[in-house]
Amino acid sequence: MFERVLSFLKDLPADGRARNNADDPRVAASALLYHVMSADGVRQDAEWERFKAVLAESYSISGDELDALAAAGERADNEAIDLYAFTSVLKRQLDPGARKAFIGLMWEIVYADGELHELEDNIVWRVAELMDVERHDRVEARRKAAAEVPGAAGTSSDE
Repeated sequence: MFERVLSFLKDLPADGRARNNADDPRVAASALLYHVMSADGVRQDAEWERFKAVLAESYSISGDELDALAAAGERADNEAIDLYAFTSVLKRQLDPGARKAFIGLMWEIVYADGELHELEDNIVWRVAELMDVERHDRVEARRKAAAEVPGAAGTSSDE
């Protein structure tokens, strides 16, 4: 499932460099994924590894280029005042199916540590709302991500 969900990101336009610019779809995606990973205040190694794996596989990058995109996403997230700057970029660039797939990626990062924190749940809910992803699609993506993680704990307010 992870491979299928990642495939849509490869179609996002980029100039080959990770700019610290929220208008760059790669940076916007990286910032949102970084934001949900950091939502509970504890960045687990498993979450960081999943975050970097998503970026590496999505853009076929590694090494310094991967580190630059991860750093650009982190900087953009730290400088942002809200999520709209990022979600609006992705909403313009992605069709409805790709937006659902992106929410699935967010859930996979959330469950990388095997737990669902209420702040992570709330962020995915807000991003999905801003990107016009229906509630039932968001809940289904969460269930799929949780089912793939042995011993995944936590429930969502959606259930």
